[in-house]
Amino acid sequence: MTYMTILHWLVLIFFVALFALLVVVSKRESRPNVFWSMVFASFLVTSTAAVFSMFVLDKYTKKAKLVSIKNYRVLRSEEIVFKGKVQNVGKFKIGQCKLTIKMINNPLEAGKLSGGQVFKPSGLGDFFSIKDSKSERPNTLEREFVVAKSLEPKEIRPFTIHMKYPPYFRKTRLIYKLYCH
Repeated sequence: MTYMTILHWLVLIFFVALFALLVVVSKRESRPNVFWSMVFASFLVTSTAAVFSMFVLDKYTKKAKLVSIKNYRVLRSEEIVFKGKVQNVGKFKIGQCKLTIKMINNPLEAGKLSGGQVFKPSGLGDFFSIKDSKSERPNTLEREFVVAKSLEPKEIRPFTIHMKYPPYFRKTRLIYKLYCH
C-alpha cells in the first residue's frame, strides 16, 4: 500500500482542475464528435501525466537506505542469510520497501570457462525441445523480498532474509537494490 503525501494530493487536484479547464475550453466546439474526441484526448493526456507525476513524486519523497547489511552462509541447509537494517531518510511515511538481491556466480575462474557459459545458442529447435532443469545451472539468481512495511520518517527497522544458495556458486558477487513506495 502506498501512502499519498500532501504533494500527491496537490498534484492530483492540479490535474483534475486542468482536465476540467480543458473540458470547458472544448465546450466551444459545436460539433459533438469533435467535442467528445477533445474530451477523450484531454482525459488521456491529463491521466497519463498524473500517473507519471505520482511515480516521480514517489521516487523523490519516499527515500530509504540500507544502513547495514551482512550475510553469512548456513552450510547445513545450503542457504545464505542476510541481516540488515533499513532506514527511512525522507520526511514522509513509506508504505513498503522491497530489497532485490542479485547473486552472480563468477564464471571466469582460471581454466573453468566453457563455451556454454559464454555462448548459448537459441533457435527454433529450443522452442520444441524439453529442457532438463537439473542440468540447467544459472549463473545469476535474483530475488525480491519485502523488508519493511509502514516505515515512519527517520525510523530504522531490522530485517532478516533467508535465501537458497546454489552449491556450485564460487566467488559470488552480491548486488543490492532497495525500492520504496
